Amino acid sequence: MSASLPTRRNLPRPPGAPTKPVRGYAAGVSRKKPAKTPRTGTPKAKATQPATKAAPAAEAPEAADAAPVGPRPVRLTVAAALAAVEGLVLVGFGVYVLIMGLAGDPESPQQAETLGVTVLALALLPLLAARGLWLRRRWSRGPAMITQLMALPVAWTLVQNGGGLIIIGLLTAIAAVTVLGMLINPTATEALGIGPRDA
Repeated sequence: MSASLPTRRNLPRPPGAPTKPVRGYAAGVSRKKPAKTPRTGTPKAKATQPATKAAPAAEAPEAADAAPVGPRPVRLTVAAALAAVEGLVLVGFGVYVLIMGLAGDPESPQQAETLGVTVLALALLPLLAARGLWLRRRWSRGPAMITQLMALPVAWTLVQNGGGLIIIGLLTAIAAVTVLGMLINPTATEALGIGPRDA
């Protein structure tokens, strides 16, 4: 039998020699990380709760802006018609002043043009209010009342000028007071969807 030569592994380790750390995992331990199990149940239920709460909040403005159900009261119809007439009168007066400023021979064409444009811009308020009252929108009550309050000083000024303007001033005052009375009436406020606290 031939004697085997000593190898590096078979050589005896001298006493006191440092031992090399063993790398790797212990026997029976896998190097693969355990797979994460998906969470189900409670988190998904919590995620759906904000969506269900946001749905009624989104529907609230639409419900508030929707027109009330039922026939339109006569008072509200008359108020819308008078507001529309006031707006059309302002439009006609604004167009007349604007044409006179452009084609006529006023003392100050620039002032006449500015006055015509201003009157046309003011005519939008009663026209929008009249449309809102006709469609029974609750926001239309405010602009309609503001228009009538602005018409009262104008009517007083027309009456003070005398002549044929007295009749125009009286008609303007009567229309303004009539619309204000109809818009304050509980029947009109209920038709617009305005409660006692909102009025």
